[in-house]
Amino acid sequence: MPAGQDEAPRSELTPRIGKVATRELALHGYTRYDKLTRASAAQLLRIHGVGPKAIRILAEELATMGLAFDEDPPTGA
Repeated sequence: MPAGQDEAPRSELTPRIGKVATRELALHGYTRYDKLTRASAAQLLRIHGVGPKAIRILAEELATMGLAFDEDPPTGA
């Protein structure tokens, strides 16, 4: 394997969410907390490797900064 191939892109997100979630979020462009505010929790859960635990931890981190995930649009009606 070439050097650096298994390294995750640089991310400011907490390592508490795990390496896979960090890597997959980074590959989708989510490397900073302010970028997470542009996505809903439901959207992020659709990313392979990102589960409810990672979303809970990220929501806690965002809350400490006075930030939150974007809201899901209402369904139906």
